[in-house]
Amino acid sequence: MNSLTQGVSNPYGKILFTDATLTLDDGASFKGVAVGKNVEARGEAIFITAMSGYQEVLTDPSYHGQIVVFTTAHVGNYGTNPAVNQALRPQVAGVIFHELWLPEALHWHSDASLPDWLESGKVVALTGVDTRRLTLHLRDYGARNGYIGPASLGLDKALARAKAIPSMNGLDLAIRVTTKTPYKKYAPTLEGDPEHFRVAVLDFGMKQAIVDRLLAEGLDLTVWPGNTPAEKIAEEKPHGLFLANGPGDPAACDYAVRTTKAFLGRIPVFGICLGHQIMGLATGAKTYKLPFGHHGLNHPVLLSDSGRVLITSQNHGFAVDPDTLPQGVRANMWNLNDDTVEGLIWDDAPAFCCQFHPEASPGPHDSHRLFAKFSHMIKELYAQA
Repeated sequence: MNSLTQGVSNPYGKILFTDATLTLDDGASFKGVAVGKNVEARGEAIFITAMSGYQEVLTDPSYHGQIVVFTTAHVGNYGTNPAVNQALRPQVAGVIFHELWLPEALHWHSDASLPDWLESGKVVALTGVDTRRLTLHLRDYGARNGYIGPASLGLDKALARAKAIPSMNGLDLAIRVTTKTPYKKYAPTLEGDPEHFRVAVLDFGMKQAIVDRLLAEGLDLTVWPGNTPAEKIAEEKPHGLFLANGPGDPAACDYAVRTTKAFLGRIPVFGICLGHQIMGLATGAKTYKLPFGHHGLNHPVLLSDSGRVLITSQNHGFAVDPDTLPQGVRANMWNLNDDTVEGLIWDDAPAFCCQFHPEASPGPHDSHRLFAKFSHMIKELYAQA
């Protein structure tokens, strides 16, 4: 039994503990203790520097198929509550902690401990891991495919399973997490409100907080599966198009690129994260995989037009190559950590996008105004019509 679980008063007697390891596809191995009955997970191992918001992270569909490593040493003390979920269920393949909080949650808002929540969501959790060594390994050698399994399996078999995991390059994960059928969401109508404008949403794994922010701008939404053709969406005559976040390689989402091309220049278009990358691809630009991605709540982004700096929430493993952008589309936001593109704007079309998450959840609210910008763009265009 790992030393972190010895002598701990654990009121959740049904929680099981099993010696387990994370094995990366380059042969690196990290020991820990699996929490719960599930002791097997496969996915791309990435690290996140967030110190809070773990439930929002674990339910974010952009993390689908990934093993998330928390760099902060102590996680889980404030428990969980369904009100902050970003999807109906956890989305990660697995999660790794240095120390997972086992006793009662220390927050009045909590209705379940993190260990209980992870087990009920069938999420493989590994605690007692040297996450400092693991994070440094991922930073130095890049995000790696990894396998979590019982320690009794042995390194050779675990390594073979890690090597058998498909590469994230060329992998379409958005199609796995998109809504299967269209649905509508209506903004609340207040006395004196003008008629609401209609926005078509392409769902690639959209967070609940994004829905909330769009509705707060008075926009009525029709949420479509990510592979819906433009002709079908156009039948409803939307006033704007929104492209959501999501997991996987944007270049694999050729269906979304085709749909986006059909609307660019015709109606206002706004994209976030994967939606930003798809908008870049729709112009003819290219995307590429980052070594270990951006995953955290404190990434500084420069707005080149104003010189302002936003502190942003980020979660992505791919980026748009600025050298491949066509004339008329320019990068107007830049990551100050590594100088990667964080935003695009169209000179001759009502369109813009951002790589970071302006809805946060978790994270700072510096960039909430981008939702108001999209709403204003729609209202201004149709007020002139």
